[in-house]
Amino acid sequence: MKIQNYINGEWKEPSTGQFAPVINPATGETIAEVAMSGPNDIDEAVQAAKEAQRQWALVPAPKRAEVLYRVGMLLKERKEQLARLLTMEMGKVIEEARGEVQEGIDMAFYMAGEGRRLFGDTTPSELKDKFAMSVRVPVGVVGIITPWNFPIAIATWKSFPAIVAGNAVVWKPAPETPIMAQELARIFEEAGLPPGVFHVVHGDGPTVGNALVEHPDVKVISFTGSNEVGRMIAEKCGRLLKKVSLEMGGKNAVIVMDDADLTLAVDGIIWSAFGTSGQRCTACSRVIVHEWVKQELERRLLEAVKTLKIGNGLDETVKVGPVIHEEALQKIDRYVRIGVEEGAKLLIGGHRLREGDYARGFYYAPTIFTDVTPNMRIAREEIFGPVVSIMSVRSLDEAIAVNNSVDYGLSSAIFTRDVNRVFRAMRDLDTGIVYVNAGTTGAEIHLPFGGTKGTGNGHRDSGVAALDVFTEWRSIYVDFSGKLQRAQIDTDD
Repeated sequence: MKIQNYINGEWKEPSTGQFAPVINPATGETIAEVAMSGPNDIDEAVQAAKEAQRQWALVPAPKRAEVLYRVGMLLKERKEQLARLLTMEMGKVIEEARGEVQEGIDMAFYMAGEGRRLFGDTTPSELKDKFAMSVRVPVGVVGIITPWNFPIAIATWKSFPAIVAGNAVVWKPAPETPIMAQELARIFEEAGLPPGVFHVVHGDGPTVGNALVEHPDVKVISFTGSNEVGRMIAEKCGRLLKKVSLEMGGKNAVIVMDDADLTLAVDGIIWSAFGTSGQRCTACSRVIVHEWVKQELERRLLEAVKTLKIGNGLDETVKVGPVIHEEALQKIDRYVRIGVEEGAKLLIGGHRLREGDYARGFYYAPTIFTDVTPNMRIAREEIFGPVVSIMSVRSLDEAIAVNNSVDYGLSSAIFTRDVNRVFRAMRDLDTGIVYVNAGTTGAEIHLPFGGTKGTGNGHRDSGVAALDVFTEWRSIYVDFSGKLQRAQIDTDD
């Protein structure tokens, strides 16, 4: 199967004529070939988007929303098929894949509802016989760049609010997971979205991503990915005075206090640390535990990890799938070696799985370090794999300080039965998302998603806040006095 670009309602070969293999990370098999495009393909898509957007913006927002309702229904009808394709190309277990497709369904219906809202404001004027209001207007052509770990959910977080707000979209998905992009484009087409409003251009970041960021007719870039790449995009967009939304890395922590329900805490940590094989920006990679319960928590975590079945995510009994590719395996293993060299104690895991069926895919054993200190690299840098570090503290204040000591600020969690501790944590944890008696992952689409510090630049995906990225505010004054009135000028009545 060759996966082509989707430009102006047509499937097209890349101008380069080049394709790259798409690998199933569970088996190592090539399941497709994806277009490796060039700047000319981006330019063709942007020009078509620019033309189509002018007409799309004139369609009443409730009518634009009807397309998203149809998209939601099609996603719902094809949920199982899409989930299985998602597991094949990305590796996450089928249960999680179904959950990801459900996020797309939920986002379609939620953002379709915004077609009848898109609220602005009316306000009194300071002058007689004058009306004042502000309204949202589309920005034009939106460029979105998404990662491989959530190949359909993140795309829907970005494209659905952009489209209902009246914009056209050019999407560069990750080359590792292009099948979901192809399926979403087909669904948009079937739902009746006019040609030119939604485009998919495949390729690598330095070539295709860069061309999208630098194109003068792209007014907004919405990016999810690494901190390193996000900073480069921010620099380029800054020079171009281009609006940019960044959602980048995380070094998320679960705090376990001495009064915590340890059974619940273990469930939350296991799900947050090893779901999606730790390849989530919200994954728990640090456990900050009160010294009084550290030993017992470690014992229970070891027991729980030993029960995790690792394998091909299409097996319903598997709980941990492969990581995305060989390069990811090598990066994870480097960090494990760093942790050992820094003096952390390896409790379990710390190696690649190579026996039997594991030899064909990209599997890494769920790994736990203990006796980790906050200054160690494994406690500060994003590993993006099934590796978690346990750190001991003596108080809530110390736990919050350790949580806030890293460069990221996406998600944090606290397990405690003390309501006073809960409210202090809610106030003082420096992250965009805070969970109480739950793990660090599990965002709901009607709340803003994003973080502080090195995690982003203040914008949010999901919720009504997502519309702020894809709209501009226009202030409108209607003077029906029949004479020239000048605001802020002292005049006699």
